[in-house]
Order: sequence, then C-alpha cells, then structure tokens
Amino acid sequence: MNKHLGFWIAHFNILAVCMVLLGAFGVQFGEQEVPCPLCMLQRMAMMLCALGSCYIILQARSGSLTRTDFAAGYGMSILAAVCGACISTRQILIHIVPPDPGYGDPVLGLHLYTWALVVFLVVLIDSGLNLMFVPELVTDHPIEFNWVSKAVIGILGAVILANLLSVFCQEGFHWVLPDDPVRYELFYDLGLFKSP
Repeated sequence: MNKHLGFWIAHFNILAVCMVLLGAFGVQFGEQEVPCPLCMLQRMAMMLCALGSCYIILQARSGSLTRTDFAAGYGMSILAAVCGACISTRQILIHIVPPDPGYGDPVLGLHLYTWALVVFLVVLIDSGLNLMFVPELVTDHPIEFNWVSKAVIGILGAVILANLLSVFCQEGFHWVLPDDPVRYELFYDLGLFKSP
C-alpha cells in the first residue's frame, strides 16, 4: 500500500467538499435560489469538515505526519460532520410533513439539505475509516508538501472567501439572515436597488 495514501486522501476530501460547495453556488446563482440561514450553517459545517483534512496537509509542511496529526484532523472533521448532520436533519424535519414542498427546488430528486445530510454521513464514514487504518496510512518516510498541496489549500481558501462574501451580500448591514431570503440585502442597503 502506498505509504503516502493518507496524505493524498486528505487532498481528495478537501476537493470533494469544495465540489459540493461549488455545486451549491451553481444552484444559488444558476437557479436564483437564495440560501436560507440553515443552508448557510450547513455550508459552514462542510467547510469545517474540510478544515480537518486541511490540518493534516498543513502538518506535512514539517516533512512528516504522525498518528496524532491524523487523529486531530479527522477528529475535527467528525465533530463538524455531526454538527452539520444535526442542522441538515433539522431542516429535513421542518419540511417533511406534506403538503410542504420543501425549501428550494430538488436536485436529482432531493433537496440540497437532504444532499447535505448525505455529504455529512459520507464525511463521518470516511473519517472513521481513515482513523481505523491510520497504521497503514501513516509513514515515517518524508512527505513533500508541494504545489499540489498549496493549490488544494488555495481552492479551499477561495471557496471559504466566496461563502463569506455571499453571506455578507445576503445579510447586508443587518445582524441576522432573513428566515426566507429572496434577495441580497447589501445591494438594497447601499441603494443600488430600490425596495419594491
């Protein structure tokens, strides 16, 4: 087995979460569906899941990874996934009683908050498996923190910044996000658009 496999699995985990978050942006801007506060909390939990793997990659800058590094990184991912799964489950239960159509249009038959629960369950399984196989995934051989690692961390940073900007545009100069948002408040606060 490749002794650097655990290091590369962490890269894959980050890219997978980033693809999910970029897909959410596709729905947000392509379908003109403004995310609700629970949706934004689920996105934040996904970013925190990715930060667990990011921690593992950043620890490799010293040239090695220890079992403690893996345990800490995947421990962070598990905690974030449990929180995210609770938030997703809450939103599913809010919209589960017929005739409630749910929030937003379904994607491949499921609403985004249901897909979010699937993502969090996958993160839990992935993190658990990585922790189970730590002896096989951790190596004493030097690990090179190279341009691939920097690029993956850069992509995650860009996705985090894009989500922060999205929330700021959505919230504007108000303290909380509206429960059922229909517009980006910042543009109305700045007078770029007139309220109806």
